[in-house]
Amino acid sequence: MSKHSTESKSKSYGLQFLLKLVFLFSFINIGAQDAIITGIVLDENQNPIPDVAISYRNTGTTTAEDGSYLFGVVADKAVTISFSHIGFEKIVLKDLILSTNETFEFNPVMSKETVQVAGVTITPNGTKKLKGVTTVSPEIIRNIPGANAGVENILKLLPGVSFNNELSTQYNVRGGNFDENLVYVNGIQVYKPFLIRSAQQEGFSFVNPDMVQSVEFSAGGFQAKYGDKLSSVLDIRYKQPTKFSLKTAASLIDASTTIETITKNRKWSSISGVRYRDNSLFINSQQTETNVKPVFFDAQSYLSFKPTTRLRFSLLGNFSVNDYQNEPLARQTNFGTIQEPRALAVYYQGQEQTKFQTEFLAFNSSILVSNNLKLDFSSSIYHTLEQEFSDVIAAYELGPVETNADSSNFGSIVNATNIGGQINRARNELDALIYSVAQKGKLKINEQQLDWGITYTVEDFRDQLNETEFLDSAGVIIRPPNSGFTNNEPFEPYDAPILPFERIAAYNQVKTERITSFTQWSTQTEWKEHTIYLNGGVRAHWWNVNPSNTTSKSQIIWSPRAQIAVKPNWNADMLFRLAVGSYQQPPFYRELRGFDGQVNPNVKAQMSTHFVVGNEYSFRFLDRPFFLTSEAYYKKMSDVNPYTLEDVRIRYLAENIAKAYAYGLDFRLSGTFVPGIESWVSLGYLKTEENWDDEGYIARPTDQRLKMAMLFQDYMPNLPQLRLYINLVYNTGVPGGSPNYENPYNFQNRLRDYKRADLGISYIFADVNTNWKKKNWQSAFKELAVGFEIFNLFNNQNSITNTWVRDATNQNQYAVPNYLTSRIFNIKLNARF
Repeated sequence: MSKHSTESKSKSYGLQFLLKLVFLFSFINIGAQDAIITGIVLDENQNPIPDVAISYRNTGTTTAEDGSYLFGVVADKAVTISFSHIGFEKIVLKDLILSTNETFEFNPVMSKETVQVAGVTITPNGTKKLKGVTTVSPEIIRNIPGANAGVENILKLLPGVSFNNELSTQYNVRGGNFDENLVYVNGIQVYKPFLIRSAQQEGFSFVNPDMVQSVEFSAGGFQAKYGDKLSSVLDIRYKQPTKFSLKTAASLIDASTTIETITKNRKWSSISGVRYRDNSLFINSQQTETNVKPVFFDAQSYLSFKPTTRLRFSLLGNFSVNDYQNEPLARQTNFGTIQEPRALAVYYQGQEQTKFQTEFLAFNSSILVSNNLKLDFSSSIYHTLEQEFSDVIAAYELGPVETNADSSNFGSIVNATNIGGQINRARNELDALIYSVAQKGKLKINEQQLDWGITYTVEDFRDQLNETEFLDSAGVIIRPPNSGFTNNEPFEPYDAPILPFERIAAYNQVKTERITSFTQWSTQTEWKEHTIYLNGGVRAHWWNVNPSNTTSKSQIIWSPRAQIAVKPNWNADMLFRLAVGSYQQPPFYRELRGFDGQVNPNVKAQMSTHFVVGNEYSFRFLDRPFFLTSEAYYKKMSDVNPYTLEDVRIRYLAENIAKAYAYGLDFRLSGTFVPGIESWVSLGYLKTEENWDDEGYIARPTDQRLKMAMLFQDYMPNLPQLRLYINLVYNTGVPGGSPNYENPYNFQNRLRDYKRADLGISYIFADVNTNWKKKNWQSAFKELAVGFEIFNLFNNQNSITNTWVRDATNQNQYAVPNYLTSRIFNIKLNARF
């Protein structure tokens, strides 16, 4: 570990930070962390130049045979780098400021005639923020603790992004639902399983954090080059290895191995990862006693071949299995008040088995036709086979709880007021195949750039639904809601057939063809010493839905979008951004399927018009960089397809009968609160409502008014190898506290607020800053860290849904919360060779 000079203090930075409420922190001066600069040095004919001398401070390096280079620089400070070679004019890169752990790509072209001087300041301005994206360091993604650690775990700490279930990788953005978020990996859209109804059935996200090179995220107002979704876009790029590396990680929950390779001629490279996860530790911390075997496995590989400097081929493959087997045994949930404590006790028989198996393969070829023209050709195929089998019988009792500590029945139900039963049966199977081919291009002329693309996609779904639920209370079968039955049992006999409380039976075979295209133009210009960035584009989307049991339906939409950003010539480093555009979401299969399981091909695209105004303010405090991001947004939505949300299961009405709106404010202060390590604080306010058939506006299922989150990293002043990571989240409750079969206009109960803190502490034995002698055992490792994590540090009782139970005595219904995970302790090990 490199030496750090510190002032003598007895308390850690983290304690001072928390006591001084985020904005106050110590004046300790510590050596800066590293960032990476990489690229390829070319001549005017785009040929690589080997042996170029690269000078930085008192050190240097040279380019390889293919002109490539990679080295570390000090982060958060202005540095100057020079490139020199006999026969070429020197290139000087001045005032380069990189964030901690950032990887910056710079590909200079060396000229024989002129001297090139480049000045770059990587702060929250310029084209990065013109796109309206947030960049997240991959190191933060890999280090920050979470029940389902990864990219999505960090997204949930950003303003405008909310969630209420720590086991899920799904998220809501500015009032949207899970299906309204785009996810790209290396420019290819990826998908999630469709039948998942409970977060504990979820395994890994598609994105493997150990393979990630860069992360960009936009919560709205994104450019036309991104697809047709209503809410957000997550753009992931996987690593392009520069040397051999082997990383392994293990904990009480999961294990993973990642290997990076590259040939001596640097033409072939690969990065591959294998992950295994078992959620038993989390599931057994919940109230339901169960015999559970949740096994999640994932294998990915990204291969790249670069025969010339102008041509690259790549292949991305993924195979994953989520096998969730659960045999519930018993459950007791205490609720009510101190004066009237009550409890629900449930005893189970049967089991449920859910299995998702997916395969994904994508091929891409990239051609640099000239210095100004680049063409990409890609194709992908995604297949998923999903099975949901369940046979569960539950017998329950509801009643007051014995509060006398001297009683042998203390804590148990006494004088049960309701006894009943429930039978759930499911035989659901879905087989989906999605394949696509695409061509994209980019043309640069001076300060102007033209991007275009066209994609052809086919979606083939074969879906069988068969779900049945029977309920009885005190021996009385509960009829379907709103069924029109007259039932006066037990006072009058009722001899009608026994009907399930809820039943869905359908078989759907649906094929959808899509052609999407986009064109966008961007430029940079000057106006009275102020820099202006402009971007404008339009998307077109044609699709044809062809169900096997009805006539097909075709539709076409157009979505114009525009952005403007102004960088004033002020002393203060600020950028102002305005984005406006049409964001239309043509129905995917799940949006076509109604509550009864039947497909409606006439469902139209949901439409949202985005208005986003933002400000980026970059400043230095105590000689450390800080960024303040502020955004105000308004979304006007029409042709809305209403839905219900239970846990992570979305069920659509499959009719465009509503209109809606969402507006809010998002703030994020990020920077090196502790020298050399990035942390941030997020704050967001949201209001979103919908109007069904002009009945009036009511809160949408994602109406989460207030969101606060903090990501904080720290280390001990006199022992910098000891690192602390903590994330804090507070979300106000969302609608969902009512039975999901009820009319939302009659019930608008909210769930309780979501509060959670996850803590991680690691000891770093080796990393990029260490230089152990060969005789030392630690010299065998490039990275080595051992630590522990505490999930749900304060053991908050969060709930995602309610179980509704009828009291046969007085016909009241009680909302019994379904609590999420409690406090969990985990041990982890990370090593890289």
